Amino acid sequence: MVFSSSVFLFCFLPLLLLVYYLVKIEYRNFLLLLASLFFYAWGEPKFVFVIILSIIINYVFGFLIDISQNKFNASISKVIMLLGVVVNCALLFYYKYFDFFISSTNNILGLDLPLKHIVLPIGISFFTFQGLSYVIDVYWNKVDVQRNFLKFALFKAFFPQLIAGPIVRYVDVHDQIDNRITTVDDFAYGIRRFVMGLGKKVIIANTLGQVADDIFALSPHQNTLATAWIGAICYAFQIYFDFSGYSDMAIGLARMFGFKFKENFNFPYISKSVTEFWRRWHISLSSWFKDYLYIPLGGNRRGNVYINLLVVFMVTGLWHGAAWNFIIWGLWHGLFLIVERVIKKRNYKITIPKIISWFYTSLVVLIGWVLFRATNLTEALDYLKVMFGIGRSFDVGFSVGYYLNPLVITVLFLACIASIPVSKYIRENIGEYEEHTVFSMLIQNIYIVILLILCMMFLATSTYNPFIYFRF
Repeated sequence: MVFSSSVFLFCFLPLLLLVYYLVKIEYRNFLLLLASLFFYAWGEPKFVFVIILSIIINYVFGFLIDISQNKFNASISKVIMLLGVVVNCALLFYYKYFDFFISSTNNILGLDLPLKHIVLPIGISFFTFQGLSYVIDVYWNKVDVQRNFLKFALFKAFFPQLIAGPIVRYVDVHDQIDNRITTVDDFAYGIRRFVMGLGKKVIIANTLGQVADDIFALSPHQNTLATAWIGAICYAFQIYFDFSGYSDMAIGLARMFGFKFKENFNFPYISKSVTEFWRRWHISLSSWFKDYLYIPLGGNRRGNVYINLLVVFMVTGLWHGAAWNFIIWGLWHGLFLIVERVIKKRNYKITIPKIISWFYTSLVVLIGWVLFRATNLTEALDYLKVMFGIGRSFDVGFSVGYYLNPLVITVLFLACIASIPVSKYIRENIGEYEEHTVFSMLIQNIYIVILLILCMMFLATSTYNPFIYFRF
């Protein structure tokens, strides 16, 4: 079940909200847990046991770490914590990387080991990282162990963030599981945030995603330089508005039920360095790797900071997918972070215009998205050759004008506008405005209603509705 499906929008969500606010407060957590497991089972019933197994594993290890800290020495607690990390990673490795490991071994050693063809459970990367952060935080005494199994299960399985993030840490929501109050303003904000995310998804991401898919499906000799750039740009907007739209919907849904999630995106396409881009893109993942991998490796203080960065970004790429092009994508970004750190450390007195810095960052990110989007490394390199005019096209089927129809041009314009913080610009250059006046609220509500109607129209007239991050 996806947030932009008619089943979710017109059946699951309205019914759940109705029952949620009718039942007694003490039953609401249990209701949300049952609804979340049903939500997950709707798409993949046979994999419900995987999320349940992950819940049990992390609940037990959190409990064991707490007992060992109170009754035994620190070494035993550390061993249990490390064992919990290994078990979590082993579950993720089996479902996501086992076939990749076998195929890579075959290619390197010339073997012919059979693949297992293991189906990837939706969202396993997200809920595994949730569990890892909980186990480690309990060991670090950042949070008390949760002894109530149902409450812990709700943390792990809460449906808004279950299958595509943001990666919610227990330390950020444990108080909200026990005590939360939903005001009318919170609920209204949740609706507005959800509809805005839905608009990002179905109007921008879906429209441009269809163009990107059509262009990336072309063989190199059928593609042209201009068309290849259009495809890469459309994909860059697709993945941003697909994922940030999902995050907006998750944040909005959580707010409707009284939970407040942290932001996951902060206009990454205005970044003027790759370092800044990663402070703004997929914030929950970036901060997770910083706290649980980069700093434990030594961070800026111990070991070789550049090796630490490369390790983190190699793992970041691997987290996104079991393929070499994802690893290269991660290392590509890590390389530029190292270059920027070296330049900053040596304190070169070079003044670069902001537009040049933005163009450089956008080019690096765009090339990275080609590596990310391609099905394999060979396909990515072939596509990049076309983008940069290397090689000849001799069987071109359609010109750029075929893909840039009026709807696509309009949506590209909307994507550009929506990628910049317009409201912040207005406040800084025109002045503050009263956000909660009657007139302001009326305008906001009219905008949301119109946007919702447009979303329904787009959903009714299109069958193209994938979520990119579901495969991670």
